[in-house]
Amino acid sequence: MSYVTKQGKLRLLAPVVLLASLAACSGKDETAPAPATGATAPAAAPSAAEAAAATDKAVSDKVQGMDTTQLRDAASAALRENRMYAPAGDSAVEYYLALREKLPEDASVKSALTDLQPYTLIATEQALGREDFAEAQRLIALVEKMDPNAPALPRLKEGVTKGAELAQARTVEEADKAKKDAENKVKQQAEQQRLAQQQAAEATAAQQLAAKQEAARKDSERLEAERQAANRREAEQRAAAQAAAQQATAPKPAAAAAAPTLRAVSTPAPRYPADALRAGTSGEVLVELTVGTDGSVTDARVLRATPVRVFDREALAAVRRWKFEPISAPTTTRRTLAFSPSK
Repeated sequence: MSYVTKQGKLRLLAPVVLLASLAACSGKDETAPAPATGATAPAAAPSAAEAAAATDKAVSDKVQGMDTTQLRDAASAALRENRMYAPAGDSAVEYYLALREKLPEDASVKSALTDLQPYTLIATEQALGREDFAEAQRLIALVEKMDPNAPALPRLKEGVTKGAELAQARTVEEADKAKKDAENKVKQQAEQQRLAQQQAAEATAAQQLAAKQEAARKDSERLEAERQAANRREAEQRAAAQAAAQQATAPKPAAAAAAPTLRAVSTPAPRYPADALRAGTSGEVLVELTVGTDGSVTDARVLRATPVRVFDREALAAVRRWKFEPISAPTTTRRTLAFSPSK
């Protein structure tokens, strides 16, 4: 088979291969994942000088150094493997661009580039959509190398510039938001800590106040009990003094009617109150008792007691059990009963 026949068949097969590859390549690029939020910030849009330099370097030095036979074989292999515009340095577009520089009048090369241009444009749009601005700029350089007057070029270049600016602004905005969120979190934590400390201080102050109020209440109750006890002692002492005064002013019987002498027969000791014994309390009770003619105690009352109402009941109970020798007439007398824990 001659070289011309071979090239003619390749010329006829190229559009078929391109059309068959469109669905696979286009679908693969359309589903390419967009950059995740918070990823590295996109590169800034290149300047005009950088874009021009990228266009001049659209075809790698390695591809440009290949001869025409190598370029045609590589271009055919790239088409078969759906490497129409990528990867960089090993795509059909680059091989045909290098061939066009070496064979500027070759109609098959021009036709191949015309057929490849729409796919490269689609790939550029997809790269812009996923904010892969470096890849978009590389593809724009290929399109511009294929056709400097392609109608889509101004829009695509503007898309790279604006897209990069928007992505950069969004990245800055997200960084500012993250910084503000962190600052707000620190402030919230500081405020929560302050509130916790304030609540702890208030709780401690409330406990201290409650303790003081309880101590004051107990002191007040103690003072009131002491006051009431003092009032009772004063009243009993006044009653005893009045009774003594009345007895002192009572008319004394005639000498001939002198009280008979009392001779005790049985004077059992009083029982010691259990509470007073446990407390080690001592005291005495002055009792006035009346003895009947048969020698039994017919009446008894407390005239004075120290301490008040501690030993009164037991003293009266003991005195009422006392027995004396019979006498000629009832006689009233006084006895002091002493209470001491040591006895």
